[in-house]
Amino acid sequence: MNTKAQPTRNLLAICLDSGDTLVDEGTEIKDARGAVLEAELIPGAAALVQQIKQRGYPLALVADGPAATFHNVLGHYGLYDLFDAWAISELVGAEKPDAAMFQTALAQLAIAPADYGRVMMVGNNLSRDILGANRLGLISVWIDWAPRRAKTPANALETPDYTIKTPLELLSLIDELA
Repeated sequence: MNTKAQPTRNLLAICLDSGDTLVDEGTEIKDARGAVLEAELIPGAAALVQQIKQRGYPLALVADGPAATFHNVLGHYGLYDLFDAWAISELVGAEKPDAAMFQTALAQLAIAPADYGRVMMVGNNLSRDILGANRLGLISVWIDWAPRRAKTPANALETPDYTIKTPLELLSLIDELA
């Protein structure tokens, strides 16, 4: 058992989407069922995940799609096992922005609803990642990296707390909120 005292932090955990947040959706090769067999990471994505872990933050994957997708792609790059929690739509039985997706990850991390405001959710989709995070009171971070999704919020709940352009920009935001 680790008896070392953990530093007090404002930020308790970080949740990440996968597609166009870590993985370049434009490079995906899928099987007949829609599971991604292989894809390239966004520049800086591997370093981001590794540095979040080095800083001691619990990390959750909150992503829509077949479970095999994330084993295949994130596993290939040695990132899958760096996550402490996984809320994958195929396994949860819901897709973002459904609260069940986020609550599944937060429950696995043992984060109480009273502390949701100390958890960061990072994603590329305003109507899924940001809306879902905002509904639960999470810190919402939109990664505006790819041109594949809407760039204008449809309503106030789709407005992110923060916007970044690349994965590594998240590190300075984490430091700011720590």
